[in-house]
Amino acid sequence: MSGARPMPERQNPSDVREIPHPQGEPVGAVRKREHLRINLEEDVGAKGVTTGFERYRLVHQALPELDLAAVDTSLTLFGRRLRAPLIISSMTGGTEEGARLNRVLAEVAQALGIGMGVGSQRVAVEDGPTAVRSFQVRPVAPDVLLFANLGAVQLNYGFGPAECRRVVEMIEADALVLHLNPLQEAVQPGGTTNFAGLARRIAAVCRALPVPVVVKEVGWGISAETARLLAEAGVAAIDVAGAGGTSWSEVEKHRAPTERARRVAAAFAGWGIPTAESLRLCRAAAPGLPLIASGGIRDGIDVAKAIALGATAAGMAGPALRAAAVSADALTELLGTVIEVLRIAMFCTGARDLAALARVPLLHVQD
Repeated sequence: MSGARPMPERQNPSDVREIPHPQGEPVGAVRKREHLRINLEEDVGAKGVTTGFERYRLVHQALPELDLAAVDTSLTLFGRRLRAPLIISSMTGGTEEGARLNRVLAEVAQALGIGMGVGSQRVAVEDGPTAVRSFQVRPVAPDVLLFANLGAVQLNYGFGPAECRRVVEMIEADALVLHLNPLQEAVQPGGTTNFAGLARRIAAVCRALPVPVVVKEVGWGISAETARLLAEAGVAAIDVAGAGGTSWSEVEKHRAPTERARRVAAAFAGWGIPTAESLRLCRAAAPGLPLIASGGIRDGIDVAKAIALGATAAGMAGPALRAAAVSADALTELLGTVIEVLRIAMFCTGARDLAALARVPLLHVQD
């Protein structure tokens, strides 16, 4: 979750619900607490835009010539074997509740054999040991594909390869995610909005780090132009994180210090490239790169469609966070169902493994 400086004094305190926090708590932790509370309690879904997956249908094979028991959903990504092409997307950390949720997410990822990312670790770099511990999930998830996370824009605000290496080592991560969130930074109080020259800074990080660097959006999609820039920079993969799921401008609307700021954020509720379209654009623009499809992924059929459209794996965020807030059992049930639906979708399209699923035809449904 992205960075911000202290919020200006509110013109109308009733505009934003106050979130209690200990006096003297670091600004980064306050921001994390607010983001977590808003995501769990408010309606922050995109408005007027969908993922685009509803425009595609997998072709049903009534004679799949395949035993369901033989369907293989596994893959190897960045040196880790996953039992299913699913990643719990980067979400939280930096607070006591974030630490608890990260532990639940990690325990379930370990049990199911899937990947996981943590939320932005900027707060851990800036605020010290207490925040650091909230991201350290390796003790309960020794085998998961684990992603460290920083905002790419911080490379223009004093961070560099050393800080990137530090967050990777901090959690014993297999890869680093640099997230792109220009719209969120533009509408949030005190956002860091200098995105000039970031491509060359990302390239420097890719050259310097001993682990793969993945670049992801946070919910508005990656265009063909951006995908080409990232491929040229040397990134190891792109997470398209398209529109149709959580809208971070809607999240920031709930943190806005004034009514005008709320209206500005609300204007972007339908902004972005639908996930399915972003995936299609990125596959054409960067044909050699692994793609992760996230942004409004809700079930195993979405995952199957994403892979048929060119994704290597899919990521889920909001639904996983809300389930984890209930219990590990609730999260296990949610993700276990996603994986089982994926297996059956593969069976019914005649796809024995993910390589075969990537080749199955899709029907485009006209609007």
